[in-house]
Amino acid sequence: MNKYRNDFPLFKAIDEKNSVDNSGLVYLDTAATAQRPYIVLNAMTHFYATQNANPLRGLYSLSERATKAYEDARETVAKFINAPSSREIIFTRNTSEGLNLIANTYGMANVNAGDEVVISIMEHHSNILPWQFVCQTKGATLKFMYVDKETGEIPESEYAKITPKTKIVSLTHVSNVLGTTNPIKKIAEIAHKNGAVMVVDGAQSTPHIKVDVQDLGADFFAMSGHKLCGPMGIGAVWGKMELLEAMPPFLRGGEMIEYVTETSATWAEVPHKFEAGTVSAGDAVGMAAAIRYIQSVGLDTITEHDNALAVRLIEGMKKIPHVNIVGNKDGTKRCGIVTFTVDGVHPHDIATLLSEENIAIRAGHHCAQPLGSYLGETATARASLYFYNTEEEIDALIENVAKLRAWSGFKD
Repeated sequence: MNKYRNDFPLFKAIDEKNSVDNSGLVYLDTAATAQRPYIVLNAMTHFYATQNANPLRGLYSLSERATKAYEDARETVAKFINAPSSREIIFTRNTSEGLNLIANTYGMANVNAGDEVVISIMEHHSNILPWQFVCQTKGATLKFMYVDKETGEIPESEYAKITPKTKIVSLTHVSNVLGTTNPIKKIAEIAHKNGAVMVVDGAQSTPHIKVDVQDLGADFFAMSGHKLCGPMGIGAVWGKMELLEAMPPFLRGGEMIEYVTETSATWAEVPHKFEAGTVSAGDAVGMAAAIRYIQSVGLDTITEHDNALAVRLIEGMKKIPHVNIVGNKDGTKRCGIVTFTVDGVHPHDIATLLSEENIAIRAGHHCAQPLGSYLGETATARASLYFYNTEEEIDALIENVAKLRAWSGFKD
């Protein structure tokens, strides 16, 4: 897999004053954001250099080319997750905005007093706060499915919390802390039997595993471009057409209208009803280029590589005294995410000490504070792996984690 590192300029970037040298960087924070290959940067440059016009509005050829590039990107996203139609793809800024869109449109229109919304304790704040708001505003109840602390998985007994009172089940596909891949298909079947819709947070799944929204049984699916080697500031929501057509718009303004009077307005067709104002066309083009690049590497190949590195990391850490793996100890079930603590060393100190060795990991609550409280961990350290990472980098992390307590003044 090492050959793919040459596709990423950051890993060999040296500025003209030699004050920055990334050639030795061990980057293990892909769950926060992935690096971008040349092909993505070039696609965006090409768009702004040769197709830069406001899409959807102009009747001249340059604007038409910009429109085509934008709509081609929509088609690429649709095919990537096997959406039935590209018209069901709505571009957003990121997964967080996508989940807010769903909550503030479908949620606010369909959840009422006495209803219930079911999520899990492992959710990112982006899939908690919107549903808290909906339930608090509408007088509904927000229920949590809890995880087994050893396996990091939701026991089937927790599925019973989905009842005929449930209007929405919203669940992460892959946990950004535990790396758990949730059985969305099984949970979606239970949700549908109870008359609820299934919302899926795909921020961490789309970069690592094949996603088929139809096979999953999802009704809505949200994702980000920057997690899968695309630019920041672009993401997408997929929703079933009959649901999207019945939903009110999320934002109001230019382009999302059909006709406006002094007192009323009618909306444009889906998906434009949900894309107010000037769209992020260059970023959409970059996201599409990233998807094509990921597909050229192969998601099966990526999954296999991520799992192998996670197994290597976990097995290495198991041999180090005072190191604790949070969640499942089986690396093949971690989707490239390994979260850990070290006795006596605060996670922020772990990240700082490793940074001095040119190793970049994440430390903190990972925007999942309810999960941390449930597990009894206010903060953890997280190494998140991707296909551009190597066995040598994993070994470097293991070697330096073994030194953390000594660096912190412990004698054992």
